[in-house]
Amino acid sequence: APGGRGLTRAQRARRDANRALAEAGLVEVPSYPFVGESIFDALRYAADDSRRDAVRLLNPLADDEPLMRSSLLQTLLPVARRNLGRGEESVAIFQLGTASLSRGEGARAPVPAPAQRPTDAELDEVLAALPLQTRSLAAVIGGASGPGSWQGEVAPWGWADAFDLARRAAAAVGARLEVRQVEQAPFHPGRAGELRIFTADGTSTVIGHAGELHPAVVKEFDLPARTSALELDLEALIAAAPAVVVAEPVPTYPVAKEDFAFVVDQDVPSSAVEAAIVVGIGDLAEDVHLFDVFTGAQIGEGKKSLAFAVRLRSTEGTLTAEQIGEARTRCIAAVDSAVGGGLRA
Repeated sequence: APGGRGLTRAQRARRDANRALAEAGLVEVPSYPFVGESIFDALRYAADDSRRDAVRLLNPLADDEPLMRSSLLQTLLPVARRNLGRGEESVAIFQLGTASLSRGEGARAPVPAPAQRPTDAELDEVLAALPLQTRSLAAVIGGASGPGSWQGEVAPWGWADAFDLARRAAAAVGARLEVRQVEQAPFHPGRAGELRIFTADGTSTVIGHAGELHPAVVKEFDLPARTSALELDLEALIAAAPAVVVAEPVPTYPVAKEDFAFVVDQDVPSSAVEAAIVVGIGDLAEDVHLFDVFTGAQIGEGKKSLAFAVRLRSTEGTLTAEQIGEARTRCIAAVDSAVGGGLRA
């Protein structure tokens, strides 16, 4: 065999994503990819959920688990329950594995004759009948986030940690995730969201979900209160990430900090407001960070307040008060034009 060139880009990225979660304090675990039909109801899947279209084995290892998992959480949550049942007081585990979706009952591969090589058409039929399979990364966190000490109790894992872990894994492969609130089983309807990534053509694609698990799911698997989880399509994440991460020059001029709080409609995603801020300020926008979301009678029904911390910096010199003021004006105008948001009084 010819000499190799080391690990491929995908292999390095998978190892980097694994390392990111391990460095955050999680333990990698294995789980068998076989499940029973009862798992779909336990995870509160809707009747028309595509994840119910699982691959059925003709000769399963166990009669009560004749299906291949269609989501990594279907086998990772039982592993979490088993660890807790063995005496663990908290759980912080993750797995990188495959999930499969059936192509339907009508997708059946032909059996080519053994006397000769299969034709290209027969090979295409065989490949078309194979299940859709992707490599996913999933994690389950619940209970105390570390050991207790004389200094007091340790904060428990929460839904915000699930999003942070997803961002860590994405950053390890050179990608950046966008989060949008959405209802998706088995997650809590108000404390979960979908994970999106922007592709080369500027469109965003959903590659996973994260957040707090639904209380019924937490009870079903005997997990600590407010246990959270994440699952993302690692292959899609790596494919959308840039092959080479461009190094940014070290800034030499001081930074200027500005805070903005915009009132927008409830259904406007924070990412849209953030994008408008970046466009409005232009090259002076070094960093834009959402630090507060507020709803209440003061804001108005159907409205929410999004507060952003913005860092301004120029590569040509120290920003003057006039330049900062012009940047604020452009920012406010851009948000108003893009999403109809107004500066909160």
